[in-house]
Amino acid sequence: MLSDGRSRRGSWFGKCETMALTCCQSVLRFKGEVQMTIALAGNPNVGKSSFFNRLTGMGVVTANYPGKTVDVNMGITHFNDMMVGVIDLPGTYALEPVSEDQWVARQALLDARPDSVIAVVDATNIARNLYLTLQLLDLGLPVVVALNLMDEAERGGLAVEPAVLAKHLGVPVIPTVAVRGMGVDQAMAKAVETAGAVTSAQGRGPRYGRDVEEQIEALAAFLGAMEVELPFGLSPRPVAILLLESDEEVLRWAERHPQGSAILAEASSAAAEIAERHGEPAPLRLARERHGLAGAIAQEAQARVRARRSRQERLWRLTTAPLTGIPILLLMLLSLFALLFSLGNFLSDFLSGLWAAWVSPPVQVAFAWVLGDGFLAKSLLWGFDAGINAALAVGIPYVLTFYLLFSVFEDTGYLNAAAFLTDPLLHRVGLHGRAVIPLVTAAGCNVPAVMATRTLTTMRERVICATLICFVPCSARTAVISGAVSRYLGWAPAIGLYLIVAAVGTAAGWGLSRVVPGKRTGLVMEMFPFRLPSVRNLLRRTWFRFKEFVFVAAPVVIFGSLLLGGLYESGLIWRLAAPLTPLTGWWLGLPAVTGLTLLFGILRKELALQLLVTLAMVQYGRGAADLLHFMTMKQLFVYALVNALFIPCLATIAVLARELARRRTLLIALFNIVVALGVGGLVSRLWNG
Repeated sequence: MLSDGRSRRGSWFGKCETMALTCCQSVLRFKGEVQMTIALAGNPNVGKSSFFNRLTGMGVVTANYPGKTVDVNMGITHFNDMMVGVIDLPGTYALEPVSEDQWVARQALLDARPDSVIAVVDATNIARNLYLTLQLLDLGLPVVVALNLMDEAERGGLAVEPAVLAKHLGVPVIPTVAVRGMGVDQAMAKAVETAGAVTSAQGRGPRYGRDVEEQIEALAAFLGAMEVELPFGLSPRPVAILLLESDEEVLRWAERHPQGSAILAEASSAAAEIAERHGEPAPLRLARERHGLAGAIAQEAQARVRARRSRQERLWRLTTAPLTGIPILLLMLLSLFALLFSLGNFLSDFLSGLWAAWVSPPVQVAFAWVLGDGFLAKSLLWGFDAGINAALAVGIPYVLTFYLLFSVFEDTGYLNAAAFLTDPLLHRVGLHGRAVIPLVTAAGCNVPAVMATRTLTTMRERVICATLICFVPCSARTAVISGAVSRYLGWAPAIGLYLIVAAVGTAAGWGLSRVVPGKRTGLVMEMFPFRLPSVRNLLRRTWFRFKEFVFVAAPVVIFGSLLLGGLYESGLIWRLAAPLTPLTGWWLGLPAVTGLTLLFGILRKELALQLLVTLAMVQYGRGAADLLHFMTMKQLFVYALVNALFIPCLATIAVLARELARRRTLLIALFNIVVALGVGGLVSRLWNG
């Protein structure tokens, strides 16, 4: 127990060591470095992240299982003179290894075998959340239930009895409001106290129907009598349940075991008995029993004492009914884009102005004083002057602003309404409603949009969504469209260009949904009441996400600027124009110099137009500052179209590689290039016709 009944705040928000780790080795190594490990489990919208942030102060180590992109977050805190490791499992409603988040959550539990698990349960919807808690108990893990969102339950007219819930589950139940820190200390203290305790898997807690229990107990007794080493250090009852559920890993263990034939025969006999009595396969029956038990316990522990507020109901009806919800959604998305674009432009211009006025001059003077005015100094200035300026002008204005707005969408609960409304449309291109936010975000910057695909549940959905994101013109590519098409051709051709891009993206999504392997998943989610977000949590989450851009994308922007500067200052850039002439001249019908800007625009998209003018002035004279001096109206349109569809910047490619692995990134990039050049060439020829 704590000496003063509370956590020591100074050490509670302790620092987390920075370790470059990969699961499952990382989870095991992490466990070996602390005195005790406690896992946090719960669905994605129950406030588990707030719980984790309160415990670790946002200091985390992230790790991925090989071939998976779902993170396991790990933090260290000091509790009652002990170093306690906190493992934040991916948010999930169940542990069946159907989707990546469920597989990773289950595997981390089995690999790490935490000393205790805090199951974070939504007090406003206990029945839906207890399924996962019952699975944790079935694994024989010491569990403490954190009954979170108690304030929301009270506001919704629900009376929840933690004592009744604890009686039926056979584990401690602590009421909490994680965003305010209420009950977090008590839940942690109880988890430490009950670490390693006997759970329902060894003889207490909830039980299923009599006939199902008979088969579970008989199979568990058979495994216990064999005195064999069971997988993952589990006791007989959890292994018996996993065998009846046809768990692939446990079945593989049995197949490799010397006595595996006897184990599989006994498990098959028990499963057949359950199927015969209930007329459905044993795994399905066990899932139904779990859902039924969760509902029965919730009915006992939760009651409505007053009607839900009519204002809240009206708000939900307005935002989820198609007739009113779709216009509201369009207004919200337009507002998101407008804020992202207008505020981003303002901040970008402001920061660029500050840099140009106060930082760039002394940097140039310093480089000239140390290195002179030669090739090296000029090349380095491309990176350490213009490159850093570009990272600041994109990172803070667009990425940071997006993450702040995205956190507001998440914490208020409106993200669920948006996903619900757009699900039918996005399902036609192999996605579901949760993909709407990354796709809209891409109009500001592709980097955070790719990162936001983590909210999707399968690799298939992430690949399709990330590919479509690459077709969405970001703010940098929009600047090219504005500077080349709107300025010289007018707003109507600019809108036409966007319509072509939208049509290409829709066609690409439709085709990818039929080619990319994997199962389609439906949108299964809870509809939560709207909430007022916590400002503190918004700022913490925004900063935590923004750090990823700082450490992943910003260095790539600076490196790309250095490379581009070296090629330009050395004159080598012109040697690359000749090989590109057949493509740009014959197929796209563009001047040869445009090929260089398409190629080097990958390094920094926002420089594509400036680079075009700069190179054109060198080749055609100062009159080329007016693009119509050396390009026709058709060429300007085709150039802007290809630039809009072409492979995104190097920072986006780096994030794609991090999220989806190099092979998938290469395939996406090649697909992007082929589509952009193909559409550009077709438009060029149709224009002639």
